[in-house]
Amino acid sequence: MAPQGSRAPLEFGGPLGAAALMLLLPATMFHLLLVARSGPARLLGLPPYLPGPEALWSPWALLLWLTWLGLQAAFYLLPARKMAEGQELKDKTRLRYPINGFQALVLTALLVGLGVSAGLPLGMLTEMLLPLAFVATLTAFIFSLLLYLKALIAPASALAPGGNSGNPIYDFFLGRELNPRICSFDCKYFCELRPGLIGWVLINLALLVQEAELRGSPSLAMWLVNGFQLLYVGDALWYEEAVLTTMDITHDGFGFMLAFGDLAWVPFTYSLQAQFLLYHPQPLELSMASVICLINAVGYCIFRGANSQKNTFRKNPSDPRVAGLETISTATGRQLLVSGWWGMVRHPNYLGDLIMALAWSLPCGVSHLLPYFYLLYFTALLVHREARDEQQCLQKYGLAWREYCRRVPYRIVPYIY
Repeated sequence: MAPQGSRAPLEFGGPLGAAALMLLLPATMFHLLLVARSGPARLLGLPPYLPGPEALWSPWALLLWLTWLGLQAAFYLLPARKMAEGQELKDKTRLRYPINGFQALVLTALLVGLGVSAGLPLGMLTEMLLPLAFVATLTAFIFSLLLYLKALIAPASALAPGGNSGNPIYDFFLGRELNPRICSFDCKYFCELRPGLIGWVLINLALLVQEAELRGSPSLAMWLVNGFQLLYVGDALWYEEAVLTTMDITHDGFGFMLAFGDLAWVPFTYSLQAQFLLYHPQPLELSMASVICLINAVGYCIFRGANSQKNTFRKNPSDPRVAGLETISTATGRQLLVSGWWGMVRHPNYLGDLIMALAWSLPCGVSHLLPYFYLLYFTALLVHREARDEQQCLQKYGLAWREYCRRVPYRIVPYIY
């Protein structure tokens, strides 16, 4: 049996904060869905109406959602281009993961393309966003409950560092078990990049198709948002193996926080710019579009360059691409990069992320704050995540991390933060 409690410090304000977030996050998601289609489109204003049960519940939405999850699960189980090993666990074992996320994206695109050519009304998906978001939220709650019950009989070695406080609300939110699996099917790894991310670009595409049906052709702003975000999702799935070293996989349990984030929050809030553009078309000059493309390119180069440099160094410090970089030795035997991208700021990948987030919002103009929600939210998320990273690295590397912080004083934005 798993231990009944843990002395690990509680995050997110403890049980009270966890309970508040379980209400606030779905409420925020539905607020954004409602105001995006309203005339004023005020981020801080009240939605034009509160949807009744008939607007939220749809058996067709449930069927579509379950079909989507089943399709992505089937793609997950297909033969992978490679199998990768995760980080070493408490019991000294390593789990194996299929690297076939990009394959799932391509197969999804082919199926959707065949469906559209056969007359599938993809644009109608935009009319089902509310009930789809509702069934995704319901799925996240039910799934999290099943995960919590499963973790009650999991061995202590299978528990996450922070998800076994003994408080059921907090543990339900954060997740008790680190890597819940059904046979070889890893629930957290599957949800992390598959149904939500691919669903995000599918919703974006449906919004583009709907705009073309309404106005004759998609706007330049809509093309940019779709292209930028498809690049981001494609990059995440092409470099899928890199997710195995992220905090979500190595540290956080799989509970409501990640289940809701992966299945509901990502597809229905990250598509906010495209939703806004469908209902509030924005003129965009070619010159301004070129500037926005440049901003996105700069952000992507920083993001990809930093992540690739880190991953290359982790795999082979003697690789010619990273062999000349300066490092700091730690008591664990690991080396901390202190030059290259990681000598500029401590989290250059976060900096690239934020620059891209700005580029995704700019096609929506500057008359509304609503399309910039993602930028504001992601800034708060990355600052919080950076603080968690700092705490863990200090505990892990001690004096070496303090020396790194002295050598690289800025956390995300040079000379600012």
